[in-house]
Amino acid sequence: MEKTYIFGHQKPDSDSVCASITLSYLKNQLGYDTEPKVLGHINNESKFILNYFKVKEPEFLNDVKVQIKNMKFSKEAILSSHASIQDAFNIMHESEETGLCIVDENNKLEGLFTLKELAKQLVGGNKDTLKTNIENIAKVLNGDIFLRFDTEIAGKIVAASFQSKTIVDKVELGEETILIVGDRYKVLEHAILKKVKLIILTGDHDLPVPLLKMAKENKINIICTSLDTYHTSNKLILSNYISNVLIEKKPTTIDINSYRNEFLALSESQGYTNYPIVNKENKCLGLLKTNDVNQFQKLHVILVDHNGFSQSVLGIEEAIIDEIIDHHNLLNIGTPQPINFRSMPVGSTCTIIYHMYNENHVKIPKDMAGLMLSAILSDTLLLKSVTTTDIDRQVVEELAKIAEVDIKVYGHEMVKAGFSIKGKKCEELLEEDIKTFRVNDKFVGISQIFTMDYDDIKADMDNFINKIDALASSKFNMVITLITDIERNGSYVFYDRKSEALIRAILNDENFNQGDYIQDLLSRKKQLVPNVMEILER
Repeated sequence: MEKTYIFGHQKPDSDSVCASITLSYLKNQLGYDTEPKVLGHINNESKFILNYFKVKEPEFLNDVKVQIKNMKFSKEAILSSHASIQDAFNIMHESEETGLCIVDENNKLEGLFTLKELAKQLVGGNKDTLKTNIENIAKVLNGDIFLRFDTEIAGKIVAASFQSKTIVDKVELGEETILIVGDRYKVLEHAILKKVKLIILTGDHDLPVPLLKMAKENKINIICTSLDTYHTSNKLILSNYISNVLIEKKPTTIDINSYRNEFLALSESQGYTNYPIVNKENKCLGLLKTNDVNQFQKLHVILVDHNGFSQSVLGIEEAIIDEIIDHHNLLNIGTPQPINFRSMPVGSTCTIIYHMYNENHVKIPKDMAGLMLSAILSDTLLLKSVTTTDIDRQVVEELAKIAEVDIKVYGHEMVKAGFSIKGKKCEELLEEDIKTFRVNDKFVGISQIFTMDYDDIKADMDNFINKIDALASSKFNMVITLITDIERNGSYVFYDRKSEALIRAILNDENFNQGDYIQDLLSRKKQLVPNVMEILER
């Protein structure tokens, strides 16, 4: 079963964070494999909630774009640099690979070996010298190691195809000679006395006892094979280390965490067929072929507390959305296949999730109850917001019993911890909880700051408005900011200066000025967004 990530919007508030965690717990209890994530830094209120109920903070999810690790690639197309040319050929033949990644003993990439290089070696490669280990030779020749004194064998190949006298008198043998010979005992004796590196005894011939004794005394490596001299000579070169052949020492590689679209651009510019996959330590993980670019797995995700592309994770269009649980107005996310979409006009996503626990007969633990309770209290401003429904109030009562908290006492502590703006810069306040809405070709940013310290912002009002103007110039066509005073149950409204006429139309007040207070304006979603959409659509 593939893992599914559950997350809220890009500016995670308490409902977004708690909904991700509690829905993930529910899904896992039902047999799914899910993990909660967040798309940004969580706020002080959310930190207070998680600490209070001793729940681990979800990990950050940067994007859900298709990466190399999600694509089909060959993990078998990796070969040790001490493997033989024969090994390389066998793997390529059996797996139908056109390339192999050559690695050292630590699995670090040394180069790329291709069918083209194999052909070059077989047709025109050096067949006179050998550098390999004795096991490779025995394996290629299907022979037995009769005497072994060295692990690595390197030297010049000599086949005893001349008369014995010619070989003794005219062929130079020495400690770097690899001799291929049959039952020619005079040549064998001469080779042993010359202390050749290796004797390959062909035709399944035995070595007479006196010669065997001499070979042991002179520490001569001996391999016996049933092949004749001609076939031994032809096959021996295939026992060479693969690293001895003309491999591409610096092939174009791709990092395992790179994105698929980056690989498409790379392969188009480079024009190669095979690309070794490496990690940050240059360790080889496999081989990616250009004809496999359309074989990949998309990540599975469940969205909570949002349903718009602009509010979601980077690369959401490349993921498979399995489900959406939300309590906002419907935006622009579309899916190629039917999904479970659950939306209710309630004050919090966690109100919906509470009902999902009951519908699936899953017992709610104390910590999950605490998180759902906190999310509802947060999103409804302690049940004072106009978004609060009787369903929310009923669910809060039930969850408070399970979580064993006093709603008023706990709610006050949570608000106090979460809504302090002490030490925060204007930019941080403005972008901490800003949501993007698109109307035709216009982008509107609406941020909301909950506080009990309005005087701190008022003291730096000019700078605050300048920052709103800067935000509107860089990212939006219009920016509206609500500074919601929890104790007074109302909001001060700020906006970028160029949008004043539009703001007055949206609020239906020709005399409205920057920073004016509106009693009972608590919900961005219900009390402001509909008017913004209506005016801009005109």
